Amino acid sequence: MAILVADPDKQSRRVTVAALRKSGYRVEMTGSVGRAISRLRDHAVDAVLVDPCGPAAVNVVQNLRVCMPMPIIVVSAIDGSDGERQRAALLDAGADDCLAEPFGVDELLARLRAVLRRATRHNDPAPVTTPDFRIDLSAMPCFRPDGSEVRLTAKEWGMVELLVRHPGRVVSQGDILDQVWGPKGSRKTGYLRVYMASIRRKLEPDPAHPRYFMTAPGIGRLFLPVDEPNA
Repeated sequence: MAILVADPDKQSRRVTVAALRKSGYRVEMTGSVGRAISRLRDHAVDAVLVDPCGPAAVNVVQNLRVCMPMPIIVVSAIDGSDGERQRAALLDAGADDCLAEPFGVDELLARLRAVLRRATRHNDPAPVTTPDFRIDLSAMPCFRPDGSEVRLTAKEWGMVELLVRHPGRVVSQGDILDQVWGPKGSRKTGYLRVYMASIRRKLEPDPAHPRYFMTAPGIGRLFLPVDEPNA
């Protein structure tokens, strides 16, 4: 897959490009968002990573969205008390995800894989509703019955999304690691236990006795959409 990186910071751009190429992506790059828009007319890409600096960031994303239907991830300094408002404005302008600096390469790659997966699925299932939470796979939010949002990290969401898309089916450890952590995740089996415990703390009514996110010892994990007895 081809990714266009538009970042005026030369050092930041170099790190991002190196990480993408190491993960097997073909990369187009530019230091100017204006040149990025021009390049989109001549080069087919699967997603854009853009760092729109300054107060014109929303306009930059709007202009990119007009030019392309592919996913747009905004990578920028979105923080402080005004950070949530900035992020909402960028998403409303057409961004598919926003990643606040500083960030880890693993999180960037996980978010990129997530938006690319969503872009290739034209028929997302209906939102999954349980007595304890509601998950909308097409838009990524997860809510409790009282309407409050459950904050999941990129990798937690990656695991939840993968399991919820295959209800009642055991997803192997290898498949989870490959799809959520990427090609180099095959040996990180300990991560599954850590992240599953975190998911249960956030979504299960009783994390010590899970009813939704289950473990098939030595095999993988699965999501039970209804209250079923533990096997």
